[in-house]
Amino acid sequence: MTMGKKFWQRALLITLVCLAATGTARATAGEEAAEITDGDCVYRLYDASGAYLTCRAGRMYPGDEYIAGDNRHYRISRVDDAACAAYGEIVTDDAGDVSAAYLAELSSLWSARAEKGDKGLICMYSTHSDESYVPGDGTSSKWKNAGIYDVGEAFGEELEKQGYRVIYSDETFLPHDTGAYARSAATAQALLKKSPEALFDIHRDGVSAEEYETEVEGEEISKVRLFVGRSNANREANMAFAKKLKKAADAEYPGLVKDIYMGKGNYNQELYPQALLLEFGTHEIEKDKVMESTGYMAKVVDQVLGGTASAEKDAGETKGSAKAIVWVIVLAVVAAGVYALAATGRMGDVWGKMKRSLSELTGGSAGKRK
Repeated sequence: MTMGKKFWQRALLITLVCLAATGTARATAGEEAAEITDGDCVYRLYDASGAYLTCRAGRMYPGDEYIAGDNRHYRISRVDDAACAAYGEIVTDDAGDVSAAYLAELSSLWSARAEKGDKGLICMYSTHSDESYVPGDGTSSKWKNAGIYDVGEAFGEELEKQGYRVIYSDETFLPHDTGAYARSAATAQALLKKSPEALFDIHRDGVSAEEYETEVEGEEISKVRLFVGRSNANREANMAFAKKLKKAADAEYPGLVKDIYMGKGNYNQELYPQALLLEFGTHEIEKDKVMESTGYMAKVVDQVLGGTASAEKDAGETKGSAKAIVWVIVLAVVAAGVYALAATGRMGDVWGKMKRSLSELTGGSAGKRK
């Protein structure tokens, strides 16, 4: 009787343990499924007044940041998962700001590149290797010959036209799930061993076509979204790089860069300061329009990495400074002459004083040294 009671107690305990384990496994499986299908729901972002800002195919989290096309900067404060909606508070209008340290770093890169006559290497890969375009590929997902690789290759060719060496990895990291970034990290690390100037992960979004349709220089093309992972040590450098690209694009090709989204996650960007995820269009937009946007984007990248825009700006500032210095010298010499005339009343002393002042102000390269 005692043995029978103990047997049933043990059987009940084992059953309870098994049920608990099964429940935990189901809960874990449910969480994984929720993450894997995260992109199936398009989240919409609104400002504090309820005005629509943007959307993305994927969950938005409190703390995510968004820099709109007009450079207003928002931080998400509240998320309603049931409605797939998020609400952001405006932070500041700072999309055009770039830190002095970052500009100094870029200036150093430009100088080294100018000395060796080489614009450097740009490396690329595509974590979501199935992404495709319905108008052009016939489907939004292809496990072989995905449309995203056509876009990446076109972008690489345009970068080569700008004078860069380009490596675009054709490795695939299927399936399209949350483990894809862990699988693509090895490829990213291998590419970084080649010391590139920038590392781009080429993607496309999963929202409606109208979100990305634009016109640049009279040509209908697709917009490009710049995506930064905020859960990594390089987030500030990644964001500075993204801001610089957006600033250059806004100046040369308004409407090309859609916006900048900083979302939860690292997206392998913890591996390199100048690593970004580029979203070329969306699954609903014509692939031809996306292909056309690659040429404009390559020129923007060249302006930032190659320093064309910065060099022209620096040259203009240097020229302006030189003119200002000349006028200061002229006014100082004239002032010295006026003072000498007032003190002595003799023109000979005036001319001598002016020559001595000019010599002193120019280090002896002009005028007569005393």
